[in-house]
Amino acid sequence: MQIRELSIAGAFEVTPRQFPDDRGVFWEWYRFDALAEAVGHPIELKQGNGSVSKRGVVRGIHFADVPPSQAKYVQVLSGAILDYVIDIRVGSPTFGEWEAVRLDTVDRRALYIAEGLGHAFVALEDNTTVTYLVTETFSPTREHGITPVDETVGLEFPTDIGEILLSPKDTDAPTLAEAERNGLLPSYEAATAFTASLDERWRAAR
Repeated sequence: MQIRELSIAGAFEVTPRQFPDDRGVFWEWYRFDALAEAVGHPIELKQGNGSVSKRGVVRGIHFADVPPSQAKYVQVLSGAILDYVIDIRVGSPTFGEWEAVRLDTVDRRALYIAEGLGHAFVALEDNTTVTYLVTETFSPTREHGITPVDETVGLEFPTDIGEILLSPKDTDAPTLAEAERNGLLPSYEAATAFTASLDERWRAAR
């Protein structure tokens, strides 16, 4: 597989090598060792989540308190999404910036999103099924959101999907500036210190 770091530090696009034949296709969709070499440490998976979305559904922007936050490994089983990584780490050189990657069943890419980053996606097809492997179990008191229609963040949704569909929770979520004023956002220092501690622990164990 090919692993490429995005412009947002801590986010990686993973493109597997596919092996088609007359029976179908085979690919490795997750390799802990290859990802560990790119990220700096292996990820300890603690929960698997899934969602099915109609075309135009937007989920996010979601994030969790650091530490321990929640790193994610996201892939699509059916349909397609535009997956967004948003840098919400206060003090980061790319604070407020984002990058998007298309995940579908053609290239079968996955996206790794480190602790402290924001995550959102828009479904490009009906019955789009997304799976998420995560490093921490769900903890509602530590989970937060930013509205995906925050003009300051400026997520760009494809114009051909029509009107986007949001949950009340995501519609009512604060803007990035409001979340920062309310002390909800992780700091770049805390996020990088936490991931550095994971890197060091792995190096010591090798």
